[in-house]
Amino acid sequence: MTDDGRIELSAVCKSYGRQVVLDRADAVVERGEFVAVVGRSGSGKTTLLKLIGALASPDSGAIRLGAHDLARMSESELTLFRRRELGFVFQFFNLVPTLTVRENVLLPLALNRVARERAASRVGELLERLGIAACADRLPDQLSGGEQQRVAIGRALAHKPRLVVTDEPTGNLDKDTADEVLELLISSCREHGASLIMATHNRDAAARADRVVRIAAGRIEAER
Repeated sequence: MTDDGRIELSAVCKSYGRQVVLDRADAVVERGEFVAVVGRSGSGKTTLLKLIGALASPDSGAIRLGAHDLARMSESELTLFRRRELGFVFQFFNLVPTLTVRENVLLPLALNRVARERAASRVGELLERLGIAACADRLPDQLSGGEQQRVAIGRALAHKPRLVVTDEPTGNLDKDTADEVLELLISSCREHGASLIMATHNRDAAARADRVVRIAAGRIEAER
């Protein structure tokens, strides 16, 4: 993102068949802000994240991330934009099963052609910070759920994105592990000034946000 790094949705509409998910929805997220998105299951939280993360296109309306108007970008431009500016953390980790912990975290740096020594230093720093350095040479199926989610966070943050999008990142973790993972995610984003948008049903997670918004009846409403 360039300019002030603001994320802005204007009159965004999105439907799947006859199901209206977003109906002229408006929202603004400032750079460095942590916003939690809440709402009942099926309300459109995941769809909203996909739109903001340039993984889906709105039927109408505008989505701007800094100086970038996503609707005006080609598929190749969107691919590069996601690779350089965005980080994603999913509920089910989505790690590459044939890559080690180190290789999974290294992946976005390799895709962005970061110099080998610099990339290795960044990965080592993240693995230490996330408490998984001892797991560096293990495969994902040799890790606990909490360890896998830490790897996913490391991968999302490796290239220092300006926006991190997370969909129920603690949904499959026990409470203590979820609290630890959430703290690592929030502190890591704040350390680098990244905006964080998190869809969650977890009230404790939402309570940590700078602001909470709710999706209801196709609109995005401020809760606090």
